[in-house]
Amino acid sequence: MIRNLRTSLLTIAALVPAVNIVCQAQSLSPATRHVRDVVLNGQAQSVGRLPATQSMRLVLVLPHRNQAALDSLLQELYDPSSPSYHHFLTVEQFTNMFGPSLEDYAAVTSFAQAHGLQVVGTSINRMNLDVTGTVANIEAALHVTMGVYQHPTENRTFYSPDREPTLDLAVPLWHISGLDNYSIPQPALVYRNPGVTPDATTGSCPSASFCGSDMRAAYYGGTLTGSGQTLGLLEYYGTDLDDLTTYFKNAGQTNNVPIVLKSTDGTSTSCVSPGCDDTEQTIDMTQALGMAPGLSSLVMYVGSSDSAIFNAMATASPLDAQLSSSWTWSPADPGSANVYFQEFALQGQNLFQAAGDSGAWKSNSAIFPADDVYLTSVGGTDLVTSSAGGPWSSETVWANGGGGISPNKFAIPSWQTATASGCSKCSKTYRNAPDVAANSNYTFYVCADQTTCTANAYGGTSFAAPMWAGYLALANEQSVANGGTPLGFINPILYTIGLGSSYTTDFHDITSGSNGYTATAGYDLATGWGSPNGAALISGLLGTPVTPGFSLSASPASVTVAQGGSGTSTITSSVTGGFNAAVSLTASGQPTGVTVGFKPTSITGNGTSAMTMTVAASTVPGTYSITVTGTSGSTTETTTVSLTVTGPNPNFTIGASPATISVARGSSGTTTITTTISGGFNAAIALSNALLGSSLSVTFSPSTIAAPGAGTSKVTITAGRAATLGNHAITVTGKGGGLTHSTTITVNVLK
Repeated sequence: MIRNLRTSLLTIAALVPAVNIVCQAQSLSPATRHVRDVVLNGQAQSVGRLPATQSMRLVLVLPHRNQAALDSLLQELYDPSSPSYHHFLTVEQFTNMFGPSLEDYAAVTSFAQAHGLQVVGTSINRMNLDVTGTVANIEAALHVTMGVYQHPTENRTFYSPDREPTLDLAVPLWHISGLDNYSIPQPALVYRNPGVTPDATTGSCPSASFCGSDMRAAYYGGTLTGSGQTLGLLEYYGTDLDDLTTYFKNAGQTNNVPIVLKSTDGTSTSCVSPGCDDTEQTIDMTQALGMAPGLSSLVMYVGSSDSAIFNAMATASPLDAQLSSSWTWSPADPGSANVYFQEFALQGQNLFQAAGDSGAWKSNSAIFPADDVYLTSVGGTDLVTSSAGGPWSSETVWANGGGGISPNKFAIPSWQTATASGCSKCSKTYRNAPDVAANSNYTFYVCADQTTCTANAYGGTSFAAPMWAGYLALANEQSVANGGTPLGFINPILYTIGLGSSYTTDFHDITSGSNGYTATAGYDLATGWGSPNGAALISGLLGTPVTPGFSLSASPASVTVAQGGSGTSTITSSVTGGFNAAVSLTASGQPTGVTVGFKPTSITGNGTSAMTMTVAASTVPGTYSITVTGTSGSTTETTTVSLTVTGPNPNFTIGASPATISVARGSSGTTTITTTISGGFNAAIALSNALLGSSLSVTFSPSTIAAPGAGTSKVTITAGRAATLGNHAITVTGKGGGLTHSTTITVNVLK
């Protein structure tokens, strides 16, 4: 089934005042490409235009802020010698440090709305803004023509802009997703040809095919289950969970992991045959669950664009430390997804990507994102176990497994350069892949499409990627149990292990077979470093001792206080490696007139302290970054609190003049109620009264003081002929703008 790619957007719930940016800014193009070479060079023949009234959904993607600082922090997070090692960011911290500013996000929103585009989705990290609009409005906004072209290699047409988009917008964009459907994502999955003999003879599922649990027995065999971990799967279509139920029933097993179906852009999470094929989706679930049967949850991120899915993964709550994608495609600009992949790494998330099923990569292989440098690329093997549900016996290269030198010409990452220097077929300039591998041969049991299940019919690296994600969940469970953090992006440590003395203990080194590249001892372009060797690799991944230490965080990280007021944030100390010393807290960066105090002034072990920021009436309004430093001996850690100082709170006062009057029985007297406003108060104030006494009546003229609320009202007080002589207290109450204030009038009734 072929479906036009859609995209998801992310908008902001409370926008700062819109900026008038239309027709006042120089036209700017996004930082990434959107038009295919076949459109620009005429190889794709134009056959018309998209109808002007057709609706499209786009994702306007903003760039990172402070990119140089982001790159530096990425290095520190994965450098074991750095004090920042594995001190991953929360989504809120990422947004505050590197997400687009509120002002830029509001400007893009204003631009879209001014050009007739409807905002239909927002994101808490402010990276994506989802919009819908007619082709005519999109063409006008982006200065393009949306053409229809004959696909040069497929029997179909596709739509595309005729040139790179430009926007009359002062704020730069990173990318616009949804402008073409040249490349339709495909699952890394193949069906066995009739002449191919399946190799599975030792699986515990029907017809001796492999269950997901067999992969757990072969590659791990221990007691960890992924407890406390969540795992996310990228899917371009929904699923039918009845197929998952059938799989476990036929395998004689029970699934105890909650499955969450999450639409990232309105794409249906349902996939019912005929008309929809959920083979890939069900395979992904069975392999992840087979390896990690004790996950807290398994989340299916369903969408129609990579921008929608990846950003949903990057902003989920809780964040999934292990992610998997078994789909490949070919974007107009392969670097466009790096804004999300870098956020994954900063937040301690690892994406496993199937390397494809067409053997050695060629220069035009559509295997993206398997060659990206910010993910773990997974190749294929042919596994033999010693018995049904038994341990690993032997393994060779799966001939169809993807691997090679980056077709998209991603530069070789620093963690791979030493490995490449000792690999004769590897590039010394571009990224090499895969990084690791696992069983992908036609040896699995598969249930899909509400029909008869198959045994030993399907193969593909789409089995291996979720398998590895499940394995990482086991390692992360152990890391957390040891007092550490999730491992985050594991490629740097994988390559350190590969070059170390424990390599053959931690990995099954695949040394026979070929996918076009022949397997060799150590790293190769057929299976990377190989497959996991039981619990040994988990020990290797955790091999760097957990150094005693602590980290600080603030909640909330942003506090707003009016002049003359105060606000609080809770500072939390989280310790690792048995750290149990006192951490003294200090603050710096606060503006003149702001004092900061902590109660208590130090924290021992895991604990909290209340941080109070007292703002003088003279403090200049604005936003200030206050750095909280925790010091214990020679060790220091910091966190930041963003303090916004505003003018005084909106308010009003009420008074009576004169406050005491004398009125004879049977007559009336008057006084005046006056209200004054401050701090930008702007609301009508309704007046009412409460009497202490009898035979008195009160009227107000007017009974409501109109907005903004400053004014007067004449109060007439009439004493009846039977009114009790002496003093009576009348309480006059003013209500407006959510505030209530009162004053008292004393009436002396005379004969």
